[in-house]
Amino acid sequence: MTTRVPAKKVHLFNISPAPGSLHHQKRVGRGQGSGYGGTSGRGHNGQKSRSGPGPKPGFEGGQTPITKLIPKRGFHNQNAKEYAAVNLDRLQHWVDQGRLISTPEQPITARELSLSGCVHDVKDGIKILGDGMEFLRGPIHVVSSRASKSAIATIERLGGTIYCRYFNPLALQDCIDGRTDRIAAAPTKRKDIEWYTHWGNRGYLSPQAIKKMPFADDRLKELSREFTTFKSESLKTK
Repeated sequence: MTTRVPAKKVHLFNISPAPGSLHHQKRVGRGQGSGYGGTSGRGHNGQKSRSGPGPKPGFEGGQTPITKLIPKRGFHNQNAKEYAAVNLDRLQHWVDQGRLISTPEQPITARELSLSGCVHDVKDGIKILGDGMEFLRGPIHVVSSRASKSAIATIERLGGTIYCRYFNPLALQDCIDGRTDRIAAAPTKRKDIEWYTHWGNRGYLSPQAIKKMPFADDRLKELSREFTTFKSESLKTK
């Protein structure tokens, strides 16, 4: 029969750190016998032997760096969007080859254009342009981010439909991947709201588009109603 040893009580005089949790501090500059004397392990004098992270990227030893010698010209708008342009003659050529098929219920989107090789980089979205409108012979149905006035007139003249829909980067990637388990984001900036609620742009949130689009669900109808209320509201001043 074994006897149980009682647990040792914890007092201030028997508290100690866990074994191996503490290490002795490296004492540098205390003589050559320690191995870290003289230069304290940093080698001889020089810029890299000093404390700190060292010279920042682009430092050229004190002379004027090349980034300051070259003048700055132009302006880069961080809010600008770059669309992948697709002309009507290119769409007709892909339709003739059987690489693009569209119906009012299943229009041509960025996914079909990317999978068929019509565009190789959708960038910030697809923009349909009217170049080569004389080559378009039949009706096509397209949903893109933007479209020119000439492209809209040519497509609708031949019995097709085109609607411009807002895509943020995540919604555009979901469209390309064919994901439908997530709700696409709605426009948040006033400029985008005004653009996509205007029927002249064939915006998908305009009341006319909601009545004609076969894929307009209850959410799009509610968004269209909410986004178009500001047009009938007036600011009240005291």
